[in-house]
Amino acid sequence: MTAAGLGNAGERVEAARRMYDVVRRLYPLCRSITGEGLRESLRILAETVPLERSEVPSGTRVFDWTVPKEWNIREAWIADASGRRVVDFADHNLHVVSYSTPFRGRLGLQELAPHLHDLPDRPSWIPYRTSYYNETWGFCLTHDARRAMGPGPYDVLIDSSLKDGALTIAEHFVAGTSDREFVVSCHCCHPSLANDNLSAMAVCSEMAARLTARRTRYGYRFLFLPGTIGAITWLALNRDRLPRIAGGLVVAGVGDRGGFTYKRSRRGDARIDRVVERVLRRSGEDHRVEPFTPYGYDERQYNSPGIGLEVGRLGRTPYGQYPEYHTSADDLGFVHPESLAGALDLLLRVVDELESDPTYLNLEPRCEPQLGRRGLYRALGGDPDPGASQMAMLWILNFADGDHGLGEIAERSGIPIETLSRTAETLARHGLLRRDD
Repeated sequence: MTAAGLGNAGERVEAARRMYDVVRRLYPLCRSITGEGLRESLRILAETVPLERSEVPSGTRVFDWTVPKEWNIREAWIADASGRRVVDFADHNLHVVSYSTPFRGRLGLQELAPHLHDLPDRPSWIPYRTSYYNETWGFCLTHDARRAMGPGPYDVLIDSSLKDGALTIAEHFVAGTSDREFVVSCHCCHPSLANDNLSAMAVCSEMAARLTARRTRYGYRFLFLPGTIGAITWLALNRDRLPRIAGGLVVAGVGDRGGFTYKRSRRGDARIDRVVERVLRRSGEDHRVEPFTPYGYDERQYNSPGIGLEVGRLGRTPYGQYPEYHTSADDLGFVHPESLAGALDLLLRVVDELESDPTYLNLEPRCEPQLGRRGLYRALGGDPDPGASQMAMLWILNFADGDHGLGEIAERSGIPIETLSRTAETLARHGLLRRDD
């Protein structure tokens, strides 16, 4: 890996423009956890990087879950007695509760009210609501529009379908020279929410395209999945692959103007955690690091105890901590091209760090090997200053577990990385160490 991050300013501007254009094209589509809107979104992403798509039939058992029926929608509206549509899915696809079952009828406002969702504290915004696993129907509207509704009656139509079909998942794999790989995952199921999570879809597809052109030591598997059920399905179908996964990242909400937020893996000190935190410190960007919690995005699936992958989450302002979250205010104006470019740059620097910071395996890991008989230890015992090279040997041998790179050991020990590199070569020549490729 010779390049670090995004390179020059012109390259950064061009990448920002491309990614924002992807967000702009995806924004009008009505995505959900299944259906044609999701498929069309993946087709657009495939213009940036080739995607291998899989269609998993409804009813497929995936661990404790079942792949749901496929949902598609054509039109939906509420019209008053004059025929004027007071709510229309054609105006904004957040107007319909995702996965609403078909409905046609005439209702008074009192009957209709339990099916209406608004935000009294944000009267001009439309909320985002779903009913994936509860067959019902509903509309979302602004509080201003809700207050303007009279007693009715209202004609109501939801022309949707909920029937056996398939769940669509997609991935792109960048092969490395070793069989170890990292996953980079984003969810692709939200309609017309630009930051959550079109921003990550655009950044991850651009990142995948850039890594495809590089020669890498590790493999990098990019997953474009419907939230929760998509990750669960991929994991259930790829159980044989899991032992090769060295770690990974869930990317979400990277288009706003906030600083970066990194959520650690369940382990808390996995290599991916240490690398991301080191890159963030060096970046000079505003950032914060949070501990793992079993709530959030798909990191909770990857880190579940029966899966045990070491996956952190990288975003900007966390979900639920900005008022625009899951509302119509998370629009194209809320996402900024420079924020997308900054996220891509940081992610590429994480890859650069993983690639350039070699790990080693101690070939005599049971207690400290006898260095003296190999001519590697000072002959005079009891010296209170063992010397830099000998301390370097002890540090490397103690941390040469395939999980700690030389850069990490240098940071922790205070020993220059040049000294550690020379010492690692010496230990390798004496059969005590090998590079973990």
